[in-house]
Amino acid sequence: MKITITTQVAATPERVWEAYTNPEDVKRWNFASPEWHCPAATADLRVGGAFSWRMEAKDGSFGFDFAGTYTKLEPHSRIEYAFGDRTAQVSFEEGPAGVTVSVTFDAEEENSADMQRAGWQAILDNFRTHVEAARAA
Repeated sequence: MKITITTQVAATPERVWEAYTNPEDVKRWNFASPEWHCPAATADLRVGGAFSWRMEAKDGSFGFDFAGTYTKLEPHSRIEYAFGDRTAQVSFEEGPAGVTVSVTFDAEEENSADMQRAGWQAILDNFRTHVEAARAA
């Protein structure tokens, strides 16, 4: 099953792309709730290149590496990647109010679709907040 989440970001396509692919930016938005953080992120932004985003509970009780390999890159437009036996596609579509970012990913079987959708959407909402706050500063 595939799940799609979306957000609208009031920023330029260049800034949205940069914030989504730059490890220093990723560390500032890649978590689903305030109790979590992303203390480390790496990205070799090329087809065949690897990325790894460390996600941890701030109290140290749990953590994991969200890692994969880029399979398609179209700057300011599309990112596709594989992570384990799953895939995801991220699209960036410019419009009059900014950039619509959509992420479609293969669901896993451990957690409900609703739980996965909510978690990924919370992360994408953090992304939007990060980009728009940086723009306003």
